[in-house]
Amino acid sequence: MKISSVEFVKSAFEESHWVRGSLPEVAFLGRSNVGKSSLLNSLLGVKGLARTSSTPGRTQSINFFLVNRQFHFVDLPGYGYARVSKTVRESWGEIVTAYLAKRERLVLSIHLVDSRHDPTKSDLQLSEWLRAHAKPRLVVATKADKLSRNELQKNLRRAREVLGATGAVEVVAFSALTGAGREQVWRAITDALTVSPPPL
Repeated sequence: MKISSVEFVKSAFEESHWVRGSLPEVAFLGRSNVGKSSLLNSLLGVKGLARTSSTPGRTQSINFFLVNRQFHFVDLPGYGYARVSKTVRESWGEIVTAYLAKRERLVLSIHLVDSRHDPTKSDLQLSEWLRAHAKPRLVVATKADKLSRNELQKNLRRAREVLGATGAVEVVAFSALTGAGREQVWRAITDALTVSPPPL
C-alpha cells in the first residue's frame, strides 16, 4: 500500500477519549517490548512516529494514528511487564479488553509475539480471547533476524500450533531491521480493509 499521509491523532487513557467516527481500525497488540512501535514505524515508513524504547511498559495509553485519511492504526498498551504495580497492570488489561470488545470498526487485530521464544501465558490468553470472540487476527513473529533460518521455521511452526489451537491462524515472520514480512503484513491489512472499506 502507498502511504500518502500519516498523522498521530491522540493518546487515550479512558474510553471517553477514544477517537470517534466510522473509519476502520487495525489494532496492534503484544507483550511489552515485543516490537510494536518498530513494526508500526516500519509499516508506515515514518521513523520515530511511534516511539520505541528499550524499557518495557512505555506505552500506557491507546494511541491512534490516521493513515491516508482512510483508516486508523491503533497501538494498544503492552502486557506482561512485571515492574509496574498490580493496579496499573490490571487497568491496562481492562482498557485493552474494553477496546477489543466494543470497537465495531475494528477490522483486524495484529498480535505480536517474539519469534525467539515460545508464546507466553499472556499471549495464549489473548489468542484465546480473540478466537472466542471471533475477532479477525494475524500473528506477527517479531525479531526474526535474530534467528537462523532453521530456528525461525521451527519457532513459527510452534507458534502456529500453540496459538492456532482449533482455528487456522496465519503467522508472519517479521524483522524491523531487514523489512522481512512487511509486505505480508500489509497484504493482510489491505484484505481486512477491503472486507470493511472506509466510508465514502
